[in-house]
Amino acid sequence: MIPVVALVGRPNVGKSTLFNRLTRTRDALVADFPGLTRDRKYGKAELEEHEFIVIDTGGIDGTEEGVETKMAEQSLMAIEEADVVLFLVDGRAGLTVSDEAIAKHLRSREKPTFLVVNKIDGIDADSACADFWKLGVDAMYQIAAAQNRGVTALMERALAPFAEKMQEDEAEEGLVDLTSVEDIENANLTEEDAEAAYKRLQEQPIKLAIIGRPNVGKSTLTNRILGEERVVVYDMPGTTRDSIYIPMERDDQEYVLIDTAGVRRRKNMNQAVEKFSVIQTLKAVEDANVVLLVIDARENISDQDLSLLGFVLNAGRSLVLAVNKWDGLDNEVKERVKSELDRRLGFVDFARIHFISALHGTGVGHLYESVQEAYQSATKRISTSLLTRIMQMAQDDHQPPLVRGRRVKLKYAHAGGYNPPIIVIHGNQVNELPGSYKRYLMNYYRRSLEMMGTPIRIQFQSSDNPFETTKQKLTVSQERKRKRLTGAIKDRRK
Repeated sequence: MIPVVALVGRPNVGKSTLFNRLTRTRDALVADFPGLTRDRKYGKAELEEHEFIVIDTGGIDGTEEGVETKMAEQSLMAIEEADVVLFLVDGRAGLTVSDEAIAKHLRSREKPTFLVVNKIDGIDADSACADFWKLGVDAMYQIAAAQNRGVTALMERALAPFAEKMQEDEAEEGLVDLTSVEDIENANLTEEDAEAAYKRLQEQPIKLAIIGRPNVGKSTLTNRILGEERVVVYDMPGTTRDSIYIPMERDDQEYVLIDTAGVRRRKNMNQAVEKFSVIQTLKAVEDANVVLLVIDARENISDQDLSLLGFVLNAGRSLVLAVNKWDGLDNEVKERVKSELDRRLGFVDFARIHFISALHGTGVGHLYESVQEAYQSATKRISTSLLTRIMQMAQDDHQPPLVRGRRVKLKYAHAGGYNPPIIVIHGNQVNELPGSYKRYLMNYYRRSLEMMGTPIRIQFQSSDNPFETTKQKLTVSQERKRKRLTGAIKDRRK
């Protein structure tokens, strides 16, 4: 089991900086004012090739009001989940009443806890740390997270009890570390090893990104799925500012939920933090296997909804649509919403649409079926013979058009990639095919392969006469014949 390390402390003591240092990312927002991290955020980190999970939390200072109270609740819940707690304090600010209150709570939890004095760069560290001994700790660790001073030594000490168990777990993980169908096919494995790698790939968690405009119910849906208030829910657009990665399991299938910050209209992005969160949302889409786009049934489909859909399609991600806040609408309004969905979202007709209430749980259970269907469609292995046979059936049902008097001829097809599925078709003049016939082929493949929830990409490669631009060399007898004919023609002209 991978150990879990929670970072707790007052706001602005450097928890997010340490999180980013450990995970080697910029996943947690970092700036010079308190309260940026309001949810508990999960990240994977490594120490000497051993993995562990880090939880970044909002701060606790005892003066919380409104959403800040929720921040404190998230920090306390993270402590319960953790195997090890790193209690961060600010060496420059010194000991505070809030530090003492947090220390008292941690003592009551009886979790392995390490007091970490951060921001000791450029000051007399021993003098700055003296007051913190009043917290009754056995050991104290001095670091400067921003400069990476003391961080490795701290983590070696914190994870020492788990090191042996981590080595045993990693030894059992198997033969190969391949994370996609393409990796496996390019690895030159034996048939037995390839099958083992495919099986392992199928057992990997499905990464599901939950996206949408602010306040459409993404965090409420995440909490409904998880059965607890893990993501801050507050009736104010923008209360989720980071993307939150949350592992879970349902019906023996593992998932990693990615709850993203709501994407705002550009004119409302007054703070750099808001812009950074949008980047996090788009990065989460890139990182996901399946995207669940949440739409508010009580608002019209906006250009921003369409922009998000466009990004999902460009990224080639599988897609499920959830129309939230469906409960309480009268039948006339429901019919109007369905009509608008058909009219404006026809270009993603491959995606399943669910009408749900995240708040009450109506329809949420059926989302899993569509998510799994979309993922399986996106990663399905398809043989060259099957793809070619379907292509030939499509030609028989509807011949390609004539181009400059010649019929476009499709010769064979093969798989060119997965997630999204890419089909490569070879033939003569295929680059001249009109868009309507390309769409016909894509829809024919979708129906034949029963692929729902994923875009399909078709690439065309021309297979014209390879000798068209080369001059054929004549045999000796052909050369003699040519000379005789040439000589005979010259004699006639005389």
